[in-house]
Amino acid sequence: MTAPIQGMRTRTGKLRAERIDMSHGSGGKAMRDLIEDVFLSTFDNAELANLEDQARLDLGTLTKLGNRLAFTTDSYVIDPLFFPGGNIGSLAVNGTVNDLAVGGAIPLYLSCGMIIEEGFAVSDLRAIVTSMKIAADRAGIKIVTGDTKVVNRGAADKLFINTAGVGVIPAGVDVSAARARPGDIVLINGFVGDHGAAVVDARGDLSLESNIESDCQSLNGLVADLLANCSEVHCMRDATRGGIASVLNEFATASGVCIKIDETALPIRPEVRAMCEILGLDPLYLANEGKLIAIVPRSHADAALEAMRRNSLGIDSAVIGYVCESPKDTVILQTSFGGERMVDMLIGDQLPRIC
Repeated sequence: MTAPIQGMRTRTGKLRAERIDMSHGSGGKAMRDLIEDVFLSTFDNAELANLEDQARLDLGTLTKLGNRLAFTTDSYVIDPLFFPGGNIGSLAVNGTVNDLAVGGAIPLYLSCGMIIEEGFAVSDLRAIVTSMKIAADRAGIKIVTGDTKVVNRGAADKLFINTAGVGVIPAGVDVSAARARPGDIVLINGFVGDHGAAVVDARGDLSLESNIESDCQSLNGLVADLLANCSEVHCMRDATRGGIASVLNEFATASGVCIKIDETALPIRPEVRAMCEILGLDPLYLANEGKLIAIVPRSHADAALEAMRRNSLGIDSAVIGYVCESPKDTVILQTSFGGERMVDMLIGDQLPRIC
């Protein structure tokens, strides 16, 4: 625990309730006890400890690292809250860190807003907050401000989390969905669809037996290694909702190109492939929470792939396709049978509440 900041009273709040009730969102002593005992004692940093209505960040720290600020926000409503390989807390931290990192930014600070349903178990809340702290430490970032609301039983489904993130983009880094060029190579850092498959299994509706775990993890270390060893990364994005198919379509449309991917080159675990066949799902559209797609010039592809494979989060990195000129705004899968089929954006969501 860090020493109290000069002029700030020592925090002594202790949450004794076993379940959250409406008083924990009232702004009074019960809420103070919740914040001090669960959040402050776990996240534990000087920026948060002042309990101001905003985090006050040193501009010097930001400008030393880059010349542009990256800012993102995301909300998490996953069901169930706990799944193999993570929970809603680790997911919220890792997901927001990744949104910053794939833009070329160095993630630094996160906010945490929680909407808690009356009756939610305090033990579960503690476990989730602890997982957020562990994920933040692994990513090298701080959770520096937040908000807590409690709603009546039935007005929310247990717990929703919103996180916003701030990072800095170093000078010379220019990553954009609109930069894919004909001849570029498409890379991925590992197996496709693990998160979506793990959450389907965790829901328990289908009595499937599997040991699939979510790939929920922060990618900023992998991205840093990639950018340090490949001077030209044209496009980069984490493949969350909508899977790699959606990301590739976003790149193709923004850049006005065609992206062709090789079905035989796609890294898909046999367990995930089997689950998809049983349920009629397409692994190209399954959510991931620790996978990124990068597009680099052909001349840089070997260096980029080698850098990714040297990182523990990219050991299974692979080349999965390439960029060509036409038909524009299109993604094409070259199938294992020697044919081709278009890979469109989904109209809906084959698995709702996946993140």
